[in-house]
Amino acid sequence: MINIHEKTLKDLEFFTVLNQVSEHSITALGKEAVLAILPFAQEEHLKLELNYVNEYVSSFDNDNRIPNHGFETIAKELKLLKIENTYLEIPSLQKIVSISLTVNTILKFLEKFEDYYPKLRQYSKDIEVTKVIIEQVDAVVDRFGDIKNDASPLLSELRKSINQLKGKINSSFTAALNTYHNLEYLDDIRESVVDNKRVLAVKAMYRRKVKGAIMGGSKTGSIVYIEPETTLHYSRELNNLEYEEKEEVIKILKELTDFVRLFSPLLKQYQDFLTKIDVISAKAKYARSMDAILPEFSKERSMYLRDAYHPLLYLTNKESGEKTFPQTIGLENNSRIIVISGPNAGGKSITLKTVGLLQTMLQSGLLIPVHERSKVCLFDRILSDIGDNQSIENHLSTYSYRLKQMNYFLRKCNNKTLFLIDEFGTGSDPELGGALAETFLEVFYEREAFGIITTHYSNLKLLANELPYMVNANMLFNEKSLEPMYKLVIGQAGSSFTFEVAQKNGIPYSLINKSKKKIERGKVRFDATIAKLQKQRSKLEKTERSLKENEKKKLTEAEKLEEVNAKVQKKLESFQELYDSNQRLIYLGQKVNDISEKYFEDKKKRELMAELFRLVQIENSKRKKVSAKQKRAEKVKEKQIKQEAEKKVEVIRKKKQEERKKKKEKPEVPKPILKVGDSVRMHDGRAIGSIDSIEKGKANVNYGMFTTNVSLDLLELVEAKKK
Repeated sequence: MINIHEKTLKDLEFFTVLNQVSEHSITALGKEAVLAILPFAQEEHLKLELNYVNEYVSSFDNDNRIPNHGFETIAKELKLLKIENTYLEIPSLQKIVSISLTVNTILKFLEKFEDYYPKLRQYSKDIEVTKVIIEQVDAVVDRFGDIKNDASPLLSELRKSINQLKGKINSSFTAALNTYHNLEYLDDIRESVVDNKRVLAVKAMYRRKVKGAIMGGSKTGSIVYIEPETTLHYSRELNNLEYEEKEEVIKILKELTDFVRLFSPLLKQYQDFLTKIDVISAKAKYARSMDAILPEFSKERSMYLRDAYHPLLYLTNKESGEKTFPQTIGLENNSRIIVISGPNAGGKSITLKTVGLLQTMLQSGLLIPVHERSKVCLFDRILSDIGDNQSIENHLSTYSYRLKQMNYFLRKCNNKTLFLIDEFGTGSDPELGGALAETFLEVFYEREAFGIITTHYSNLKLLANELPYMVNANMLFNEKSLEPMYKLVIGQAGSSFTFEVAQKNGIPYSLINKSKKKIERGKVRFDATIAKLQKQRSKLEKTERSLKENEKKKLTEAEKLEEVNAKVQKKLESFQELYDSNQRLIYLGQKVNDISEKYFEDKKKRELMAELFRLVQIENSKRKKVSAKQKRAEKVKEKQIKQEAEKKVEVIRKKKQEERKKKKEKPEVPKPILKVGDSVRMHDGRAIGSIDSIEKGKANVNYGMFTTNVSLDLLELVEAKKK
């Protein structure tokens, strides 16, 4: 039974996530349902929901997109259907037809593409596809939203009579209009419409001469509007017929409503189905906005979140074009509690919240933004204590509140619990609060609970180092610039860099030194040792990066060598061809020379010609016949190769010219001469120190906490000493 307290949901900003998800809903009921989402109580239902969302996400990337599920709510119509002798108006019937069509389309689609959406098909297969409601309403209501004339025999007769009567009214009115117009009793406008009836515009002075019912007059009183006596009789008859028509329409609508009333449970099912699809769709669209996935569920009690993003931070940064740093963190039986330490503003709290929020989202049926090789498990309870929870209404201090929280944790914490505590142990005397926090942590450890805490307390860091299934972790900090790197490293506690950060923010070194003397030497040494270990880790990471870069360079160089080798091989082949060609020419020359000597001696022309002809035939037999077309193609190819070579030479020439031009444009800036007292920093660093002394091209630079001997060539001037 999964249970996550509302306070934890607020701490982790889960309701803010729901607001963002609800923006992707396209119906009012869907939006309400999204905002009411809570973690699932049953694991089986949760996994089904996650599969529904995952299948819907897959529809964005294939050609078989799930049809539109938009609908207008029929909640009001469903209430009316429960009341006897009520009837639905035409717009309400049209909404019911629309919702039936939409559901039928989706149900048929899921049946057709069951291989793509097996879980959604399974969810929908118990819902009935019916056309009778649509057919029945279509038989009565036309596409313009009016009751059809043939909806009933009586309605058909009434409308025929009404149309005939309207014709008689028009004819009689036209006759009266012509008569009184010829008598010049009418105003220039001749006629008007009052209460949806045609009336004569009679001059006021002739109103007694025109027979009929006075319907009104103009504002000035110069015109009186009269319905002619000849049309009055027809008008009364028309009113009676229209009343009968209205009664017949109501009767038809009641009969149709009684028919639809039989399908009330199905219509309720239709609305619930489309609302559910809207919730699934909203979750899927939200998942797509941050590349969220459904990770693999671990068979054992362990979780591993690789490249996990905080959803709210990720989307905010994405909108503003800023980078979000992912975190990789895992909890398993041999490292079930992680103690994160390090300086403030280093990302400890956001890492803690990321794990808590992603776990809560997952257990509420939402996909999470992690790497596809991540693994997850489920917890029966998630407990959190995040931020300053001082209660003004209850007159509780921060510490009193936190003690109440710890008491709640002690009652609820077990081996199926995930607890998240930010700044554990704060709010009281550091020594006493730290000791109590250590005791609480030991209890959670003994109960085999999983958890993540952030702290500055050294005793908690030591405890994590001593217990086998608890590990330290820290947020990396650049020791030179004293800026956070937003990267979590498991296996080592982090220094708070208290004095270093104070110095960076301009606190005088004398005051910092005085503060150091006021605290226990052992604590300073412990913190200094941690800081030193972090520096060593940073150096190792830089070395690792450097080795990777060197490896890339070597691979590039190897590729270049292969290219050079191929070129050399090609040249060797061409030289071999040239050598063979020259050898053949030498051989031919020798043969011709031998024939010439023989002819010189015996002067036999016939033998000379025969020998020469034989020699030519032997050489031609080695040649291949080449057509004129092939010769032209070879010439074109040679020309293209020559042009490409010329282009490459031209590009190289231009590049060299630009480089020479840039060198000429950049005037060399004379390097400042460094003196004792100048503020300096290293070329690749950010930390600023002052020169204490200079000897043999090297300077002793004082950084406050330590001094170092550096070559003057590696230093750059920040500010010269004031005279």
